[in-house]
Amino acid sequence: MLTILIAGAATLLGLIGYLCSRLTPQAHRGPFRLWRDLSLLTSAAALAVYLWGCLHLLFLEDQELAERCERQRPAGTPTLVGRRGDFIPLRLVCEASNGHDYSIVIPGYINPTVALLLLLALSCALTSVVLHHKQRTTTRKKG
Repeated sequence: MLTILIAGAATLLGLIGYLCSRLTPQAHRGPFRLWRDLSLLTSAAALAVYLWGCLHLLFLEDQELAERCERQRPAGTPTLVGRRGDFIPLRLVCEASNGHDYSIVIPGYINPTVALLLLLALSCALTSVVLHHKQRTTTRKKG
């Protein structure tokens, strides 16, 4: 978990640094660059939300996690046999002896927000690619 947080934070800082360098008026020569930067911005936002979810797991100790698993255990669920963490989607899963499991700790908005932001980033990137391709073909026809 700590490795993901360190690598994610370094990546996020790099993206923010790059995007801040793109704020100059000379940096935006062509609409495809704007869409590319919007894609990177939404990717950075998705990474920030994902890291926020990871922080929820980092600051809880084993005893606190066990207590939360016990408190949020659905009615009729037998004894708990363990916990596991999943990174995609981000969640902490409490496992019951009957094979059923349930998620705790991670706020419910984390995974849908990350998915929506990544979908938006993908659509911005595709728009950038299409605009760049159109610009290149137009330039070739003129020359």
